[in-house]
Amino acid sequence: MPISRDGRGRAFDNIFTERLWRSVKYEEVYLNDYRTPRDARQGLAGYLTCYNTVRPHQALGYATPAAVYTGEVILE
Repeated sequence: MPISRDGRGRAFDNIFTERLWRSVKYEEVYLNDYRTPRDARQGLAGYLTCYNTVRPHQALGYATPAAVYTGEVILE
């Protein structure tokens, strides 16, 4: 199985993952001072739940990833 979808050295291989982690860092991690690993897990779980079920995404026509995944919204 090839590791890279677009071939070796392609910049677009991990773009969606990189965007997600950039959002997680700037909107959650850098804004909070976690005292324990448990606090970090709880904060990240809350953020990711909001990211997937509440926050609309421009690339998805301002729908949530959960709505697109469950078929509530069909992308054109």
